[in-house]
Amino acid sequence: MARFILLEHTGAPDDPAGRHVDLLLEAGDTCRTWRLTALPAPSQPPVQAVEIGRHRLEWLVHEDGPVSAGRGHARRIDSGTYREIPSSDRGGDGEVVTVELAGSHLTGILHITATHAAMQTTGFEGDPASG
Repeated sequence: MARFILLEHTGAPDDPAGRHVDLLLEAGDTCRTWRLTALPAPSQPPVQAVEIGRHRLEWLVHEDGPVSAGRGHARRIDSGTYREIPSSDRGGDGEVVTVELAGSHLTGILHITATHAAMQTTGFEGDPASG
């Protein structure tokens, strides 16, 4: 199985909210990456998601520290493995990426479209965003 990580990113100069969550999915020699406005959770409305540039694999083991070139600070919320669930859906707003996450805290099915991310099943053991 491929790896994933969720990072809380604060202080990014291009983020007017000052805080977002980066979702990185290992994809070959880089990570496919989305900026999420919040952590998706089961039984909650979808969060906004924007796919951004691919990230280096080194980010998959990041724990806590500054982002280079004064682009803020990143702290691991959760990490683990994932498997992509094939889908022929393109959804109303483009490609739909569906993955089954198996993290330390977050587990379940995550659906990602061009504009939103939503958890379908299971959830958290505790609150990973507070640790």
